[in-house]
Amino acid sequence: MNTKKMRPIMFVGTGSDVGKSVITAGFCRIFKQDGYEPAPFKAQNMSLNSYVTSDGLELGRAQAVQAEAAQIPCESDMNPVLLKPTNDKTSQVVLNGKPVGNQSAYEYFMANDRHELFSAVKDAFDRLAAKYSPIVMEGAGSISELNLKHRDITNLRMAAHAGAATYLIADIDKGGVFGSVYGTIALLTPEERACMKGLIINKFRGDGRLFEDGKKMLEALTGLPVVGILPYFRDIHIEQEDSVALELKYRSAAEGKVNVAVILLKRLSNFTDFDRLEKDPRVNLYYTNEPSEIAKASIVIIPGSKNTIGDMLALKNNGVAKAIYDAHKAGRTVIGICGGYQMLGESIIDPQHIESAIEELPGLGLLPVKTVLQPEKTTLQCTFRFREAEVDCSGYEIHMGDTIALQPGEPVATFTNGRKDGYFQDARTWGTYLHGILDNQIVIDSILAPYTSEEGVQYDYREFKELQYNKLADLLRANIDLELIYNSIAE
Repeated sequence: MNTKKMRPIMFVGTGSDVGKSVITAGFCRIFKQDGYEPAPFKAQNMSLNSYVTSDGLELGRAQAVQAEAAQIPCESDMNPVLLKPTNDKTSQVVLNGKPVGNQSAYEYFMANDRHELFSAVKDAFDRLAAKYSPIVMEGAGSISELNLKHRDITNLRMAAHAGAATYLIADIDKGGVFGSVYGTIALLTPEERACMKGLIINKFRGDGRLFEDGKKMLEALTGLPVVGILPYFRDIHIEQEDSVALELKYRSAAEGKVNVAVILLKRLSNFTDFDRLEKDPRVNLYYTNEPSEIAKASIVIIPGSKNTIGDMLALKNNGVAKAIYDAHKAGRTVIGICGGYQMLGESIIDPQHIESAIEELPGLGLLPVKTVLQPEKTTLQCTFRFREAEVDCSGYEIHMGDTIALQPGEPVATFTNGRKDGYFQDARTWGTYLHGILDNQIVIDSILAPYTSEEGVQYDYREFKELQYNKLADLLRANIDLELIYNSIAE
């Protein structure tokens, strides 16, 4: 282990979805490979994709992935503020791993408690920095939002507190790279500009040497070195933080495979639940809210939702609920996970208005259960057995609500402490609160069994992910000036 203390490094963007999360994960792996003890940090995340630490605290899934790349357990200090949108104007605020209430965007960004929030964020960073080095920090969105900058707790104010060597990432595939990079740097104050150490051009298609003139122009315009030009890649599979990535998965049914339709909810959460299933060679998995595409699927999965009542109402209004009924009636498999499990029941009751003004809404009625939403959130990592299987499986729970069986039935999962989860009506109709249940081969084989005689390919998903982090690190090493990076963070 390298005991040399390093300055933090921070990756910020010209905008959202430019590749900050993936590049941060890649550097977590590079520093680990080089003998350091890195840890990821993102002060504030806005995402419906979250994960649970071993002590039951919630954080953004991207930081859990980055911690995995760094080969350390994730902890809530890696993402002290998580905003989970419940509708177009309101988000649940999760602070240090626990929900502290719902706030509208106006309340959240305009209220005085940003000072307290920034203090909490700095404290989380300081705790992390006392244990790990270097801290690999990720910014959020664009660093040049002038109207929000003075309230910002995520980008360059955080970089200044940490003393981080900061690198700006731009996505050349989006177009307008000169304007976005030059404009971003030009709008910085002298103090902010002092944090900046270089530029990374991401998602370049073709031979990077063709951008040599462009690189010199950007360096002349900004006074910053272009430390790397990263190629556009599709052969390295790192879990995506943002549901923007789902746009690539709006495929449709395919011949010769088991078609799995995941219902595309407006407030869909934890879409990474389906990454492992999607990689099974027997499966064609796609996201859809088109009744005609649902009709072509052998397996229909209703995923998690941050607003179960709102999404249930939408399904009834857009014809999707009828398409799910029809699939069930035709003998297809219908599975619900977390919010999807709640929707499969007889009713969803919200007496305390946790999600909306609607106090009760009928569900799909495919399982004899009812759900009462509660203010307390359940967040747990779990080891369980799937049905009668003798194999230990793993998953995690993140939900606000209790689901009660209206008639006796079998559980989907039994935990090591004897607690039960879910309702198993039959092999083609069941629901569970367990996120990550489909990361377990035994569960995948069970749901595919009625539709294919092909044997599943037994591979270790953890091993697969390790290989992806190493491939990502190799790609970054080949295309980024690491000597320059190391010089910028040497203390």
